[in-house]
Amino acid sequence: MSTDTQKPRPHRTKYYTPLESNPEVFTSLISNLGLSSLAFTDVYSLTDLDLLAFITRPALALVLIFPISEQHDQWTAEAEKDRPVYEGKGEGEEVVWFKQTIGNACGLYGILHAVSNGGARDFMKPNTPISNLLATVTPLSPKSRAVALEESKEVEAAHAKAGQQGDTAAPEQPDVDVDYHYIAFVPSHQVGSDGTRKVFEMDGTKKGPVFTNVRLSDGEDALDAKVLGLVQAHIQREEEASKKEGKDGNIGFSLMALVPSEQG
Repeated sequence: MSTDTQKPRPHRTKYYTPLESNPEVFTSLISNLGLSSLAFTDVYSLTDLDLLAFITRPALALVLIFPISEQHDQWTAEAEKDRPVYEGKGEGEEVVWFKQTIGNACGLYGILHAVSNGGARDFMKPNTPISNLLATVTPLSPKSRAVALEESKEVEAAHAKAGQQGDTAAPEQPDVDVDYHYIAFVPSHQVGSDGTRKVFEMDGTKKGPVFTNVRLSDGEDALDAKVLGLVQAHIQREEEASKKEGKDGNIGFSLMALVPSEQG
């Protein structure tokens, strides 16, 4: 997927080279972070059971990539205006959420939200960049957590290495954000009193994690029809917005699932 459509956005003090949105690059990054037993894979259909059957299970999280439109920005502003700023921290958090303060790093935030929550945590090994990061940021407030991520040399090195892969050229102006955005749909790593796990939409540009009103029971994963329905609703909304803006309605989205690696 191309990432070279750009427009000015709020100033950030730090920028990364944007990741190309393909499974090989994403998998390379999490391997650099110490998660060689997990991989990202394309999800080619939300409804075709035959295509979905090819995906390794369990699916631990989903990452959706789509172009940002003016309508999307308006929707987000409206939805967020009355929401309180998230202040969660510590072991009691239902999900670990990172506020995005690094420019052109939406892919990194989507990846971190995917691997820091739900069943993905069970694949972490001690003394790896990702386990070190999680140990550092878990007790911190979202503001301090964002600073800790900015200052993580291990994460920056892992991202820089992965960012050299792919066929998409880096932006000519590093301080101009690309127009494609990444959000993750992740289950909580905590099981509720009813035996289910809440599913959250994780977007570092929002005020915090958003509970989707979807819960997963034992044996259900991120490719459950309830979660795919969330993705479908998001895509349909963006397609309708595209048509209202006089475009063809084809928003050029892609979807990846985080799964156990076949080599793991």
